[in-house]
Amino acid sequence: MAERAKALLVDDRRDNLMALEAILQGLPVQAVAVESGEAALKQLLVDDFAVILLDAQMPNMDGFETASHIKRRERTRHVPILFLTAADRDAQLALRGYAVGAVDYLTKPFDPWVLRAKVSIFVELWNKNQLLKAQTEANRERDAQWARLTELVDEAARVLRSGGPDAASDALDLLEKARWGQ
Repeated sequence: MAERAKALLVDDRRDNLMALEAILQGLPVQAVAVESGEAALKQLLVDDFAVILLDAQMPNMDGFETASHIKRRERTRHVPILFLTAADRDAQLALRGYAVGAVDYLTKPFDPWVLRAKVSIFVELWNKNQLLKAQTEANRERDAQWARLTELVDEAARVLRSGGPDAASDALDLLEKARWGQ
């Protein structure tokens, strides 16, 4: 697979981003860290991500508003969002996270192994989805080639049935094109 899965890390605190990068180290994922919701939305315009780790409480645009924008965009609405927050275990915040489309909501401090496991699952799903897309494209190309070959064979059969003086030669030319995929 040519493209490596990416995880978008969004937190207004640089030390939190560095900690997340360290937690994800060794996983088959490229971490891309940004320090605001606005920067996350810009990054999502240029890159595709397997998962987004999003701080819920940030200045200016908080994680909930950021997630809301992400889920409204056709290109990004399918990207799983894991909310991370230092807020106490307020059930209302978790419900708010799920309401804007999060797949999970973890409060800090969280178990780094649990976070690694969750990210690994989304990376694996992303990789499988990329493989399915590639296989679908290969099938489309194969089907198009098959249709072209069928057209050439049908044309050769019509030429032979016409019974003209050069019918056999013309039909062989068509079949030769089919043989070489022209």
